[in-house]
Amino acid sequence: MAKFAYKVMTPTNETLRGSINAKDRTDALVLLREKGYRPIAVSQKVEAKDIDIMAITNRVKIKDIAVFARQFYTMLNSGISIIQCLDILRQQFDNKHLREIINELYESVQKGSSLSDSMKQYKRVFPELLINMIEAGEASGNLDAVLQRMAEHYEKDTRIRRKIQGAMVYPIVLSVITTLVVVFLLTFVLPTFIEMFTSSGVELPLPTRILLGASEFLTSYWYVVLGVILLSAYLIRRFNKTEQGKHFFDSIKLSLPIVKHVTIRVATARFARTLSTLLASGIPLLNGMEITARVVGNKVVEQTILSIREDVRKGFDLAGPIRRSKLFPPMVDSMIHIGEESGSLDDVLKRTADFYDEEVEMSIQKMTSMLEPLMIVIMALVVGSIVIAIASPMFKMFETIQ
Repeated sequence: MAKFAYKVMTPTNETLRGSINAKDRTDALVLLREKGYRPIAVSQKVEAKDIDIMAITNRVKIKDIAVFARQFYTMLNSGISIIQCLDILRQQFDNKHLREIINELYESVQKGSSLSDSMKQYKRVFPELLINMIEAGEASGNLDAVLQRMAEHYEKDTRIRRKIQGAMVYPIVLSVITTLVVVFLLTFVLPTFIEMFTSSGVELPLPTRILLGASEFLTSYWYVVLGVILLSAYLIRRFNKTEQGKHFFDSIKLSLPIVKHVTIRVATARFARTLSTLLASGIPLLNGMEITARVVGNKVVEQTILSIREDVRKGFDLAGPIRRSKLFPPMVDSMIHIGEESGSLDDVLKRTADFYDEEVEMSIQKMTSMLEPLMIVIMALVVGSIVIAIASPMFKMFETIQ
Protein backbone atom coordinates (compact mmCIF):
# COMPACT_ATOMS: atom_id res chain seq x y z
CA MET A 1 0.00 0.00 0.00
CA ALA A 2 1.12 3.55 -0.72
CA LYS A 3 0.02 6.93 0.62
CA PHE A 4 -1.53 9.44 -1.79
CA ALA A 5 -2.11 13.13 -1.17
CA TYR A 6 -5.35 14.39 -2.67
CA LYS A 7 -7.30 17.55 -3.40
CA VAL A 8 -11.01 16.99 -4.04
CA MET A 9 -14.33 18.78 -4.37
CA THR A 10 -17.03 17.65 -1.93
CA PRO A 11 -20.70 17.27 -2.94
CA THR A 12 -21.24 20.77 -1.44
CA ASN A 13 -18.52 22.21 -3.75
CA GLU A 14 -15.99 22.68 -0.95
CA THR A 15 -12.30 22.00 -1.48
CA LEU A 16 -10.87 19.27 0.72
CA ARG A 17 -7.26 18.15 1.11
CA GLY A 18 -5.88 15.06 2.79
CA SER A 19 -4.19 11.72 2.24
CA ILE A 20 -5.38 8.18 1.60
CA ASN A 21 -3.80 4.72 1.50
CA ALA A 22 -4.28 2.76 -1.73
CA LYS A 23 -2.59 0.14 -3.91
CA ASP A 24 -1.96 2.65 -6.70
CA ARG A 25 -3.22 5.99 -7.98
CA THR A 26 -6.11 4.43 -9.87
CA ASP A 27 -7.29 2.68 -6.71
CA ALA A 28 -7.03 5.99 -4.82
CA LEU A 29 -9.25 7.67 -7.43
CA VAL A 30 -11.84 4.89 -7.10
CA LEU A 31 -11.86 5.15 -3.31
CA LEU A 32 -12.31 8.92 -3.41
CA ARG A 33 -15.16 8.71 -5.93
CA GLU A 34 -16.87 6.05 -3.79
CA LYS A 35 -16.91 8.63 -0.97
CA GLY A 36 -18.72 11.07 -3.25
CA TYR A 37 -15.69 13.29 -3.88
CA ARG A 38 -14.65 14.70 -7.25
CA PRO A 39 -10.84 14.36 -7.49
CA ILE A 40 -8.90 17.45 -8.59
CA ALA A 41 -5.35 16.30 -7.88
CA VAL A 42 -4.05 12.96 -6.59
CA SER A 43 -0.33 12.27 -6.27
CA GLN A 44 1.72 9.68 -4.44
CA LYS A 45 3.79 10.77 -1.46
CA VAL A 46 7.33 9.62 -2.23
CA GLU A 47 9.90 9.13 0.50
CA ALA A 48 13.45 10.19 -0.19
CA LYS A 49 14.62 6.60 -0.34
CA ASP A 50 12.03 5.79 -3.01
CA ILE A 51 13.18 8.39 -5.50
CA ASP A 52 13.65 6.84 -8.92
CA ILE A 53 17.11 7.67 -10.20
CA MET A 54 15.97 7.01 -13.78
CA ALA A 55 13.30 9.66 -13.40
CA ILE A 56 16.01 12.18 -12.58
CA THR A 57 18.57 11.19 -15.20
CA ASN A 58 16.04 10.40 -17.95
CA ARG A 59 14.21 13.71 -18.04
CA VAL A 60 11.53 14.44 -20.60
CA LYS A 61 12.79 16.88 -23.20
CA ILE A 62 10.89 19.18 -25.54
CA LYS A 63 11.63 16.85 -28.45
CA ASP A 64 9.92 14.00 -26.53
CA ILE A 65 6.87 16.21 -26.02
CA ALA A 66 6.87 16.98 -29.76
CA VAL A 67 6.99 13.27 -30.62
CA PHE A 68 4.23 12.56 -28.08
CA ALA A 69 1.95 15.23 -29.62
CA ARG A 70 2.74 14.18 -33.20
CA GLN A 71 2.08 10.47 -32.61
CA PHE A 72 -1.05 11.21 -30.59
CA TYR A 73 -2.40 13.45 -33.37
CA THR A 74 -1.63 10.90 -36.08
CA MET A 75 -3.56 8.17 -34.29
CA LEU A 76 -6.49 10.40 -33.33
CA ASN A 77 -6.74 11.68 -36.90
CA SER A 78 -6.95 8.05 -38.03
CA GLY A 79 -10.06 7.48 -35.94
CA ILE A 80 -8.47 5.75 -32.93
CA SER A 81 -9.95 6.62 -29.53
CA ILE A 82 -7.99 8.46 -26.84
CA ILE A 83 -7.74 5.35 -24.65
CA GLN A 84 -6.45 3.26 -27.57
CA CYS A 85 -3.92 5.97 -28.42
CA LEU A 86 -2.60 5.99 -24.87
CA ASP A 87 -2.52 2.18 -24.86
CA ILE A 88 -0.35 2.17 -27.99
CA LEU A 89 1.91 4.98 -26.78
CA ARG A 90 2.53 3.37 -23.38
CA GLN A 91 3.85 0.27 -25.13
CA GLN A 92 6.07 1.80 -27.79
CA PHE A 93 7.29 5.22 -26.63
CA ASP A 94 11.10 5.47 -26.61
CA ASN A 95 11.57 7.57 -23.47
CA LYS A 96 11.16 5.14 -20.56
CA HIS A 97 10.19 7.79 -18.01
CA LEU A 98 7.52 9.30 -20.27
CA ARG A 99 6.29 5.81 -21.19
CA GLU A 100 5.63 5.11 -17.50
CA ILE A 101 3.72 8.39 -17.16
CA ILE A 102 1.66 7.61 -20.27
CA ASN A 103 0.76 4.32 -18.60
CA GLU A 104 -0.54 6.30 -15.61
CA LEU A 105 -2.51 8.55 -17.98
CA TYR A 106 -4.01 5.48 -19.63
CA GLU A 107 -5.21 4.06 -16.33
CA SER A 108 -6.59 7.42 -15.21
CA VAL A 109 -8.50 8.09 -18.45
CA GLN A 110 -9.79 4.53 -18.44
CA LYS A 111 -11.34 5.22 -15.02
CA GLY A 112 -13.21 8.24 -16.35
CA SER A 113 -10.88 11.20 -15.91
CA SER A 114 -10.32 13.58 -18.80
CA LEU A 115 -6.93 13.61 -20.51
CA SER A 116 -6.15 17.18 -19.41
CA ASP A 117 -7.08 16.47 -15.76
CA SER A 118 -4.87 13.38 -15.82
CA MET A 119 -1.96 15.36 -17.29
CA LYS A 120 -2.29 18.03 -14.58
CA GLN A 121 -0.94 15.46 -12.13
CA TYR A 122 2.37 15.62 -14.02
CA LYS A 123 2.93 19.36 -14.46
CA ARG A 124 6.67 18.85 -14.02
CA VAL A 125 6.66 16.69 -17.13
CA PHE A 126 4.04 18.20 -19.43
CA PRO A 127 4.32 21.92 -20.24
CA GLU A 128 1.51 24.14 -18.97
CA LEU A 129 0.86 25.26 -22.54
CA LEU A 130 0.21 21.69 -23.70
CA ILE A 131 -2.14 20.94 -20.80
CA ASN A 132 -4.17 24.12 -21.38
CA MET A 133 -4.38 23.47 -25.11
CA ILE A 134 -5.56 19.88 -24.60
CA GLU A 135 -8.16 21.10 -22.12
CA ALA A 136 -9.40 23.62 -24.72
CA GLY A 137 -9.38 20.90 -27.40
CA GLU A 138 -11.46 18.59 -25.24
CA ALA A 139 -13.97 21.36 -24.56
CA SER A 140 -14.30 22.32 -28.24
CA GLY A 141 -14.18 18.79 -29.62
CA ASN A 142 -11.18 19.37 -31.88
CA LEU A 143 -8.47 17.64 -29.85
CA ASP A 144 -6.79 16.22 -32.96
CA ALA A 145 -6.37 19.71 -34.48
CA VAL A 146 -4.99 21.01 -31.19
CA LEU A 147 -2.44 18.18 -30.97
CA GLN A 148 -1.38 18.89 -34.54
CA ARG A 149 -0.75 22.55 -33.66
CA MET A 150 1.16 21.56 -30.54
CA ALA A 151 3.27 19.04 -32.46
CA GLU A 152 4.24 21.75 -34.97
CA HIS A 153 4.83 24.21 -32.12
CA TYR A 154 7.23 21.96 -30.21
CA GLU A 155 8.95 20.71 -33.39
CA LYS A 156 9.79 24.29 -34.37
CA ASP A 157 10.89 25.07 -30.82
CA THR A 158 13.13 21.99 -30.86
CA ARG A 159 14.72 23.08 -34.14
CA ILE A 160 15.48 26.52 -32.73
CA ARG A 161 17.02 25.03 -29.59
CA ARG A 162 19.21 22.72 -31.67
CA LYS A 163 20.42 25.59 -33.84
CA ILE A 164 21.32 27.68 -30.81
CA GLN A 165 23.12 24.76 -29.15
CA GLY A 166 24.94 24.01 -32.39
CA ALA A 167 26.02 27.65 -32.71
CA MET A 168 27.50 27.60 -29.20
CA VAL A 169 29.57 24.44 -29.69
CA TYR A 170 32.47 26.16 -31.47
CA PRO A 171 32.93 29.03 -28.95
CA ILE A 172 32.72 26.62 -26.02
CA VAL A 173 35.23 24.19 -27.52
CA LEU A 174 37.63 27.03 -28.36
CA SER A 175 37.27 28.46 -24.84
CA VAL A 176 38.10 25.09 -23.31
CA ILE A 177 41.12 24.66 -25.59
CA THR A 178 42.37 28.17 -24.73
CA THR A 179 42.03 27.45 -21.00
CA LEU A 180 43.87 24.13 -21.30
CA VAL A 181 46.69 25.76 -23.30
CA VAL A 182 47.10 28.52 -20.70
CA VAL A 183 47.12 26.01 -17.83
CA PHE A 184 49.70 23.88 -19.69
CA LEU A 185 51.95 26.88 -20.29
CA LEU A 186 51.72 28.05 -16.68
CA THR A 187 52.18 24.66 -15.01
CA PHE A 188 54.57 22.80 -17.33
CA VAL A 189 56.36 25.24 -19.64
CA LEU A 190 56.94 28.32 -17.50
CA PRO A 191 58.41 26.53 -14.42
CA THR A 192 61.34 25.36 -16.62
CA PHE A 193 62.33 29.03 -17.12
CA ILE A 194 61.98 30.15 -13.51
CA GLU A 195 65.45 29.00 -12.36
CA MET A 196 67.06 30.46 -15.45
CA PHE A 197 65.40 33.83 -14.90
CA THR A 198 66.25 34.01 -11.19
CA SER A 199 69.91 33.04 -11.68
CA SER A 200 70.52 35.45 -14.56
CA GLY A 201 70.16 38.58 -12.43
CA VAL A 202 68.21 40.31 -15.19
CA GLU A 203 65.40 42.56 -14.02
CA LEU A 204 62.19 40.91 -15.14
CA PRO A 205 59.40 42.97 -16.75
CA LEU A 206 56.14 43.37 -14.82
CA PRO A 207 54.13 41.02 -17.12
CA THR A 208 56.75 38.31 -16.61
CA ARG A 209 56.73 38.74 -12.82
CA ILE A 210 52.94 38.53 -12.78
CA LEU A 211 53.07 35.42 -14.95
CA LEU A 212 55.70 33.78 -12.71
CA GLY A 213 53.57 34.51 -9.63
CA ALA A 214 50.51 33.03 -11.30
CA SER A 215 52.50 29.97 -12.35
CA GLU A 216 53.89 29.43 -8.85
CA PHE A 217 50.47 29.86 -7.24
CA LEU A 218 48.77 27.53 -9.72
CA THR A 219 51.45 24.88 -9.29
CA SER A 220 51.44 25.03 -5.48
CA TYR A 221 47.77 25.64 -4.82
CA TRP A 222 46.02 24.02 -7.77
CA TYR A 223 43.49 22.41 -5.46
CA VAL A 224 42.46 25.86 -4.18
CA VAL A 225 41.96 27.10 -7.74
CA LEU A 226 39.97 24.00 -8.64
CA GLY A 227 37.84 24.35 -5.50
CA VAL A 228 37.11 28.02 -6.23
CA ILE A 229 36.09 27.17 -9.80
CA LEU A 230 33.78 24.35 -8.71
CA LEU A 231 32.28 26.42 -5.89
CA SER A 232 31.72 29.38 -8.23
CA ALA A 233 30.03 27.14 -10.80
CA TYR A 234 27.79 25.68 -8.10
CA LEU A 235 26.82 29.09 -6.69
CA ILE A 236 26.15 30.51 -10.15
CA ARG A 237 23.95 27.52 -10.96
CA ARG A 238 22.05 27.91 -7.67
CA PHE A 239 21.64 31.64 -8.29
CA ASN A 240 20.40 30.98 -11.82
CA LYS A 241 17.58 28.84 -10.37
CA THR A 242 16.21 31.76 -8.34
CA GLU A 243 13.86 34.40 -9.77
CA GLN A 244 16.48 37.12 -9.24
CA GLY A 245 19.16 35.00 -10.90
CA LYS A 246 17.01 34.20 -13.93
CA HIS A 247 16.13 37.87 -14.34
CA PHE A 248 19.80 38.88 -13.98
CA PHE A 249 21.14 36.46 -16.59
CA ASP A 250 18.21 37.04 -18.95
CA SER A 251 18.81 40.80 -18.79
CA ILE A 252 22.47 40.15 -19.68
CA LYS A 253 21.34 38.19 -22.74
CA LEU A 254 19.36 41.25 -23.83
CA SER A 255 22.39 43.52 -23.32
CA LEU A 256 25.26 41.66 -25.00
CA PRO A 257 25.76 43.09 -28.53
CA ILE A 258 26.15 39.81 -30.39
CA VAL A 259 23.65 37.74 -28.38
CA LYS A 260 20.96 40.44 -28.06
CA HIS A 261 19.54 40.13 -31.59
CA VAL A 262 19.26 36.35 -31.40
CA THR A 263 17.59 36.48 -27.96
CA ILE A 264 15.00 39.05 -29.05
CA ARG A 265 14.15 37.16 -32.24
CA VAL A 266 13.82 33.84 -30.42
CA ALA A 267 11.53 35.45 -27.83
CA THR A 268 9.51 37.15 -30.57
CA ALA A 269 9.04 33.89 -32.49
CA ARG A 270 7.95 32.04 -29.33
CA PHE A 271 5.61 34.86 -28.31
CA ALA A 272 3.91 35.04 -31.71
CA ARG A 273 3.70 31.27 -32.24
CA THR A 274 2.41 30.48 -28.74
CA LEU A 275 -0.19 33.26 -28.69
CA SER A 276 -1.31 32.33 -32.21
CA THR A 277 -1.78 28.69 -31.19
CA LEU A 278 -3.76 29.65 -28.10
CA LEU A 279 -6.03 32.12 -29.90
CA ALA A 280 -6.67 29.63 -32.73
CA SER A 281 -7.84 27.10 -30.12
CA GLY A 282 -10.34 29.49 -28.58
CA ILE A 283 -8.32 30.66 -25.55
CA PRO A 284 -9.21 34.31 -24.64
CA LEU A 285 -6.51 36.91 -25.34
CA LEU A 286 -5.82 37.79 -21.70
CA ASN A 287 -5.51 34.14 -20.67
CA GLY A 288 -3.39 33.44 -23.73
CA MET A 289 -0.97 36.26 -22.91
CA GLU A 290 -0.61 35.01 -19.33
CA ILE A 291 0.26 31.50 -20.53
CA THR A 292 2.54 32.86 -23.26
CA ALA A 293 4.47 34.96 -20.76
CA ARG A 294 5.34 31.85 -18.73
CA VAL A 295 6.61 29.81 -21.69
CA VAL A 296 8.52 32.48 -23.62
CA GLY A 297 11.79 31.52 -21.90
CA ASN A 298 13.10 34.92 -20.71
CA LYS A 299 12.16 36.60 -17.42
CA VAL A 300 12.59 40.14 -18.76
CA VAL A 301 10.37 39.36 -21.75
CA GLU A 302 7.91 37.59 -19.43
CA GLN A 303 7.53 40.70 -17.26
CA THR A 304 7.13 42.86 -20.37
CA ILE A 305 4.36 40.62 -21.73
CA LEU A 306 2.55 40.66 -18.37
CA SER A 307 2.81 44.47 -18.36
CA ILE A 308 1.36 44.55 -21.89
CA ARG A 309 -1.40 42.19 -20.75
CA GLU A 310 -2.29 44.60 -17.94
CA ASP A 311 -2.67 47.42 -20.48
CA VAL A 312 -4.88 45.21 -22.65
CA ARG A 313 -6.98 44.36 -19.60
CA LYS A 314 -7.52 48.10 -19.07
CA GLY A 315 -8.97 48.44 -22.55
CA PHE A 316 -6.00 49.18 -24.81
CA ASP A 317 -5.47 47.30 -28.04
CA LEU A 318 -2.56 44.86 -28.22
CA ALA A 319 -0.44 46.69 -30.80
CA GLY A 320 -0.11 49.93 -28.80
CA PRO A 321 1.41 48.49 -25.59
CA ILE A 322 3.73 46.26 -27.65
CA ARG A 323 4.99 49.31 -29.54
CA ARG A 324 5.49 51.27 -26.31
CA SER A 325 7.41 48.42 -24.69
CA LYS A 326 10.23 48.91 -27.26
CA LEU A 327 11.27 45.29 -26.74
CA PHE A 328 9.88 43.61 -29.83
CA PRO A 329 10.95 44.58 -33.36
CA PRO A 330 8.81 47.35 -35.01
CA MET A 331 7.32 44.86 -37.47
CA VAL A 332 5.54 42.99 -34.66
CA ASP A 333 3.23 45.79 -33.53
CA SER A 334 2.50 46.68 -37.19
CA MET A 335 1.49 43.10 -37.98
CA ILE A 336 -0.58 42.82 -34.80
CA HIS A 337 -2.35 46.09 -35.64
CA ILE A 338 -3.27 44.65 -39.05
CA GLY A 339 -4.50 41.44 -37.40
CA GLU A 340 -6.65 43.34 -34.92
CA GLU A 341 -8.15 45.50 -37.66
CA SER A 342 -8.92 42.52 -39.90
CA GLY A 343 -10.07 40.18 -37.11
CA SER A 344 -7.45 37.56 -38.00
CA LEU A 345 -4.96 38.07 -35.18
CA ASP A 346 -4.17 34.36 -34.80
CA ASP A 347 -3.31 33.98 -38.49
CA VAL A 348 -1.20 37.16 -38.54
CA LEU A 349 0.70 36.01 -35.45
CA LYS A 350 1.37 32.64 -37.08
CA ARG A 351 2.85 34.37 -40.14
CA THR A 352 4.89 36.63 -37.88
CA ALA A 353 6.23 33.58 -36.03
CA ASP A 354 7.18 31.89 -39.32
CA PHE A 355 9.01 35.04 -40.41
CA TYR A 356 10.99 35.31 -37.18
CA ASP A 357 11.81 31.60 -37.26
CA GLU A 358 13.75 32.37 -40.44
CA GLU A 359 15.17 35.51 -38.82
CA VAL A 360 16.43 33.38 -35.93
CA GLU A 361 18.31 31.11 -38.33
CA MET A 362 19.90 34.10 -40.05
CA SER A 363 20.77 35.73 -36.71
CA ILE A 364 22.36 32.51 -35.44
CA GLN A 365 24.47 32.22 -38.61
CA LYS A 366 25.51 35.86 -38.24
CA MET A 367 26.34 35.38 -34.55
CA THR A 368 28.41 32.29 -35.36
CA SER A 369 30.30 34.06 -38.14
CA MET A 370 31.15 36.88 -35.70
CA LEU A 371 32.00 34.68 -32.72
CA GLU A 372 34.42 32.40 -34.56
CA PRO A 373 37.00 35.08 -35.55
CA LEU A 374 36.47 36.86 -32.22
CA MET A 375 37.31 33.71 -30.26
CA ILE A 376 40.36 33.07 -32.43
CA VAL A 377 41.61 36.61 -31.82
CA ILE A 378 41.06 36.25 -28.06
CA MET A 379 42.92 32.92 -28.04
CA ALA A 380 45.79 34.44 -30.03
CA LEU A 381 46.02 37.44 -27.68
CA VAL A 382 46.05 35.30 -24.53
CA VAL A 383 48.60 32.77 -25.76
CA GLY A 384 50.66 35.46 -27.52
CA SER A 385 50.83 37.56 -24.33
CA ILE A 386 52.17 34.58 -22.38
CA VAL A 387 54.77 33.82 -25.06
CA ILE A 388 55.90 37.47 -25.17
CA ALA A 389 56.12 37.59 -21.36
CA ILE A 390 58.42 34.54 -21.48
CA ALA A 391 60.48 35.68 -24.46
CA SER A 392 61.15 39.33 -23.46
CA PRO A 393 63.48 38.55 -20.46
CA MET A 394 65.30 35.98 -22.60
CA PHE A 395 66.17 38.70 -25.12
CA LYS A 396 67.48 40.85 -22.24
CA MET A 397 69.64 37.92 -21.08
CA PHE A 398 71.16 37.56 -24.57
CA GLU A 399 71.91 41.29 -24.69
CA THR A 400 73.65 41.07 -21.27
CA ILE A 401 75.75 38.12 -22.43
CA GLN A 402 76.80 39.97 -25.60
